[in-house]
Amino acid sequence: MIRQMSSCDLEQVAKAEQMCFAESWSYSLLEAGIHSPYDRYFVWEQEMKIWGYCCLRLLAGEGEIQRIAVLPEYRRLGIGRKLMAAMVNYAMAERAYAIRLEVRESNLAAQRLYESFGFTAEAVRKGYYHNPSEDAIIMWRQGR
Repeated sequence: MIRQMSSCDLEQVAKAEQMCFAESWSYSLLEAGIHSPYDRYFVWEQEMKIWGYCCLRLLAGEGEIQRIAVLPEYRRLGIGRKLMAAMVNYAMAERAYAIRLEVRESNLAAQRLYESFGFTAEAVRKGYYHNPSEDAIIMWRQGR
């Protein structure tokens, strides 16, 4: 089930960060994020365990998908799609005029997911990712 993330989820989410991202966010960064008026974190919880989570930042009418992660053993079950829907729906309810994100050039599965939500590739940010070094595709979803 999807719900808003709370401070009692931080330990599990910080572990998921380390498992899912080469450049993971720290516990303190995640903790600051859940208290930010601009950020909205959601988790997918099942069997009293966090299987995935996501983060959306809303600022000046624009959304930015900052994170979406599903633990490796729970991928391909539709959790990423449901987390994505939660962020897009929240952004639209808050009247965001656009949403953007960056994705690794090699992450074709994620790009297909984002395209299914109406995102299109608009630009490339050279050398954006490290460990390994890779370009980022910047994708946008326009309209309310």
